[in-house]
Amino acid sequence: MVAALVLAALLGLCVGSFLNVVVHRLPRGENLNHPGSHCPSCGHAVRPYDNIPVVSWLILRGRCRDCDNPISARYPLLEAVTAALWVAVVAAKWDDPAQIALGIVLVTLMVAVVPIDLEHRLILNRMTYPAAVLALVIGLALDTSFVPEQLIAGAAAGGFFLLAALAYPKGMGIGDVKLATVMGLYLGRAVGPAVLIALIVGVLIGAVVIAREGRKAGVPFGPFLALGSVVALFAGDAMVDAYLDTF
Repeated sequence: MVAALVLAALLGLCVGSFLNVVVHRLPRGENLNHPGSHCPSCGHAVRPYDNIPVVSWLILRGRCRDCDNPISARYPLLEAVTAALWVAVVAAKWDDPAQIALGIVLVTLMVAVVPIDLEHRLILNRMTYPAAVLALVIGLALDTSFVPEQLIAGAAAGGFFLLAALAYPKGMGIGDVKLATVMGLYLGRAVGPAVLIALIVGVLIGAVVIAREGRKAGVPFGPFLALGSVVALFAGDAMVDAYLDTF
């Protein structure tokens, strides 16, 4: 298991490095492959030895080797968070290949969703649509018994947020509806706790922001859905079982 966790960490770092490209380029409609990695300030190509996840940023002290302009700490942060979540998924779902695959894809998606929604107020179809298809492919390939639960949970979560979006269009976007649907496809019944956590945290933080900045302040909901998803991925089933046992 130790070898698997080390592999998960290394792969997570590499995928996290690619997510930095996705987060920067995808909302801008730029090609993910061309040009290669380069400094956003001076445009110089990043040398291979300066493109090692986390390590290169630390060695360079967060600055470009060519122009000495600062490089955002978001880059190593996304890499480290992705690696940590991959390791956590493998450790928590060790005996269930389907849940490992679903969990890894879900946390990877959410790591990309959060900074994009915070910066651009967007949840992109180019992320949610492939993720939805991939969830069903994983279910059909590795655990067909889970597919009905996926479909029911996806429809329920998406339907709930669709009603909210129709009732209050300024407060809930269609991107949130699509993301909630995707969450259901990955989490199954655990999407219930995920939605509950997202709503509670979102309301609390939203109230603080509105109190400080006024009612016109926009608070993207995607990060709260991402938080709820990650918590529910590891504790959602236990939360559902505890609720059912209580009643």
